[in-house]
Amino acid sequence: MHRGSLTKYLLVAAVTVCFLVLPFLLKSNYLLSIIIVIGIYTLVVEGLGILMGYAGQVSFGQAAFFGIGAYAVAILTTRYHWGTISALLAAIVLSSLVGVVIGKPTLKLKEHYLALATLAFGILINIFFNEGGELTGGPSGLTGIPYLNIGGFVFNRDIKFYYLICVVVLLVFLGVRNLDRSRIGRTLRAIRDSEVAAEANGINTAALKLQAFVFSAFLAGLGGGIYAYYITFISPAPFNFNMSIQFVLMAVIGGLGTIWGPVLGVVLVVALGEVLRWLVPLVIPQAGGEYQIIFFGLILVLAMIFKPEGLSSGWRKKTDLDEAGENTKI
Repeated sequence: MHRGSLTKYLLVAAVTVCFLVLPFLLKSNYLLSIIIVIGIYTLVVEGLGILMGYAGQVSFGQAAFFGIGAYAVAILTTRYHWGTISALLAAIVLSSLVGVVIGKPTLKLKEHYLALATLAFGILINIFFNEGGELTGGPSGLTGIPYLNIGGFVFNRDIKFYYLICVVVLLVFLGVRNLDRSRIGRTLRAIRDSEVAAEANGINTAALKLQAFVFSAFLAGLGGGIYAYYITFISPAPFNFNMSIQFVLMAVIGGLGTIWGPVLGVVLVVALGEVLRWLVPLVIPQAGGEYQIIFFGLILVLAMIFKPEGLSSGWRKKTDLDEAGENTKI
């Protein structure tokens, strides 16, 4: 076995053991809950990473798809008493279908116009959550969402949910990794580099960009549905413009077009958010959430100027060189 491959396997084994024992090492349910939220956000940002990093399409509507998944689960389980698995599957399908409906017209737009169109979509969806009356619960939201139940096993404790989200994130990682190495992944990167050149080579850019958009909505809907089952209460607040900015920031800071970039970005932004929640009221008494929006927006601008490839870009280049070296030896 090649030395590099052995090192990778040992690293994967060590990381797996760490994740298995981590809940028993943490003495705070609060810290465990933050890790669970990081896992849920990773699902959402992985989808955004595919859309922005592979297809080269900017979207500020990811929080809307996240909310659609969460509200679909909440409405189907509390209003219509659906089973938890069937409601989750319906939420994923609904988010994907909305992705098709929204993606077809908006993806015809370019650059800033596309970003503005997805931003407008996100704002409209958030208004619907606030003004939906009995269906969405209005500003007060919906309560009484049941715990996720799979074959009679109820995920009613943080430690159970922790292992569930680890498994889901792992499956998504494997899927994105296969996509990254597939012909579709290479084709999407060709579209990102030059859409004109890709079309000249016979690539159906419109269809592939739509597929990336729908896949992004799919993962956001999955994350939203799981989020609803974990929190068991939802309101419009977590699905607003601020959240969309944070999702884009997570993707950009971590590194677009990388597998590990989204999780790195999510960890950094969530940790920073927790620090700001504690620090801002001390510096600016009676401060509201608008300060976080300004701060995250400033970080996003600085990241795009000084580190547009993200923090994991160097890791990606090293990995590509290692894989190329292995293939050459073979």
